[in-house]
Amino acid sequence: MATVSPSWNYTLHLPRDPRAPGIARGALRLILAAHEVPDLTPTAELLAAELLANSHLHTEGAYALRLMSTRPRGVRVAVWDTDPRVPPGFKGDPLGATPPADAENGRGLHLVRACADDVGVSVLRYLGASRGGKLLWADCGGETKW
Repeated sequence: MATVSPSWNYTLHLPRDPRAPGIARGALRLILAAHEVPDLTPTAELLAAELLANSHLHTEGAYALRLMSTRPRGVRVAVWDTDPRVPPGFKGDPLGATPPADAENGRGLHLVRACADDVGVSVLRYLGASRGGKLLWADCGGETKW
């Protein structure tokens, strides 16, 4: 008899603290190991690191990491923050040229687009339970894109 794994999701609310992205990546590794998808860890961790860094560097408020199963052996990595502005590349518009090799910033969303199976954004315009802001997400499955 075949068994079907139930869907799962986790949300880790993070304080405005420079240690928060590292703590979130550690939680991600534990969650993926617990759900027996450790092969997704390198890609999911890269996606989370870039999305978390983007929120930490470019927004003023709190943020959160959300992980959820999307299909058998697939995971959605999402980061919510309080700023409703959507970075280029998540609106369906092109990201522009890749930064020069010696640039210290600007590669994060290029990496997300290159490594994720799909990316998207939900702008949360209504205050209340959602607290407004945006949710950037990136999907990855069991297959490596590179």
